[in-house]
Amino acid sequence: MQQSFMSAFYKNFLGNSPEWYKLAIISFLVINPILFFYVDPYTAGWALVIEFIFTLAMALKCYPLQPGGLLAIEAIAIGMTTPDHVKHELLQNFEVILLLIFMVAGIYFMKSLLLFLFTKIVTKIRSKIVVSLLFCFSGAFLSAFLDALTVIAVIISVGIGFYSVYHKAASIKGAHGDHDHTSDNNVVDNSRADLEQFRGYLRNLLMHAGVGTALGGVCTIVGEPQNLIIGQQAGWEFAEFAIRMSPVTIPVFFAGMITCALLEKLKWFGYGVALPESVFQVLRDFDIEESNKRSKSDNVKLVVQGMIAVWLIIGLALHLAPVGLIGLSVIILATVFTGVTEEHQIGHAFEEALPFTALLAVFLAIVAVIVDQQLFTPVITWVLTFEGTMQLVMFYLANGLLSMVSDNVFVGTVYITEIQKALSTGIINRDQFDLLAVAINTGTNLPSVATPNGQAAFLFLLTSALAPLVRLSYGRMVIMAFPYTIVLTIVGLLAISSGHLEQSTKDFYDSGLIQHHSDKDGASAPEEH
Repeated sequence: MQQSFMSAFYKNFLGNSPEWYKLAIISFLVINPILFFYVDPYTAGWALVIEFIFTLAMALKCYPLQPGGLLAIEAIAIGMTTPDHVKHELLQNFEVILLLIFMVAGIYFMKSLLLFLFTKIVTKIRSKIVVSLLFCFSGAFLSAFLDALTVIAVIISVGIGFYSVYHKAASIKGAHGDHDHTSDNNVVDNSRADLEQFRGYLRNLLMHAGVGTALGGVCTIVGEPQNLIIGQQAGWEFAEFAIRMSPVTIPVFFAGMITCALLEKLKWFGYGVALPESVFQVLRDFDIEESNKRSKSDNVKLVVQGMIAVWLIIGLALHLAPVGLIGLSVIILATVFTGVTEEHQIGHAFEEALPFTALLAVFLAIVAVIVDQQLFTPVITWVLTFEGTMQLVMFYLANGLLSMVSDNVFVGTVYITEIQKALSTGIINRDQFDLLAVAINTGTNLPSVATPNGQAAFLFLLTSALAPLVRLSYGRMVIMAFPYTIVLTIVGLLAISSGHLEQSTKDFYDSGLIQHHSDKDGASAPEEH
């Protein structure tokens, strides 16, 4: 009886995850207290970070919330951090949490407009290179005014829409009532090869769009959460932030677009997958059918959603309210004027975002451990020993490397806090502070595309409902992001190390586009962790 109970208990542990994965998580839970109490808390802290990254890498084996949550709970229980510190981290990132809860849900009620627009792109433009450039450019343009998570939520909705349309057409008709696009059991044999190729095609577009969110997100103060934190501490408004970043972000943007075209042309790193003719016919027929059966009421809904999209861009660009509240307004307006009145209809909108919101809370618990165990302190202290242009280069590289393995919002916050301390103690002057702020912002945004955990938008994509459908795993994302990582990192590094940033900043001062900030009224001290 006892053996039977334990056997059932172990079977329930992490459900259908592979045996080796279950044993790995159990091993982590056993090792961590031993490292913390009998070896060294600093070593235990880095072990926890590596273990959490492992759960992210194995996201398709088990959603990271469960194993990552166990690791976080244990870390709090043994004293690696405290519940109060985790709460503090959650409050610090409350705007991001609101964004996930409301903005992503708001996009759900605009998916018919988005599917309409992107279907036109795919069905009217046959060149894969042009389509890829449009997806990359759209991701960049929208991310300059919207949060990257919002933009990737749009792309996910579009991708699921495309996939489900063809999957249904490729399945045995009449096999079931509501079509289940998550199962290939009813896909006819002669369509399986085209379905697999279509998955590759969608992976290409998703990665181009994801990198596009990094290209645009680095440019403006509203593009990424850490941009807002850095801009506030430096005392920069929207225009000044964009101008100061431009010596790095403009060449990086063009390099990214060129890389996009070359990857599609050369078909390297899994890119260059063509849209199968059968899939094109299905999507085109779907577009024609939808256009023919679209009623006056449906057309009005599209117009209303278009007007709401304009409000969304204006509201976020001018920062009229926190992004989450603007997302809540989108939910209200979109449901009021498109006839959505029942609770269960609204509930579906939150299904995509809330699991990731919970995962973000667990991630912030790991961040609290990083802070309490001072895992990044040696790196920061070492980087501050450099001077001049080399200091900018080292900050850029250090931010990039740490952002690959940690949260770029956290890394940006920690570094801007440290250089604010250096400014207040006279180690650096205000002009160097401004240049370092540019290096920190670009460092956290560009090299971090290397891994899904480096970019929140990539992590959101990896853990979305679309990723398993198109077979987009952690490893595959890393491989497909690799050429972009190399190009964006090197171009950004050259812009900083060549003196281009300093010279351009001096030119901006001379032209009156931006003004010097005096040492005494520069950045206000950020809140301590």
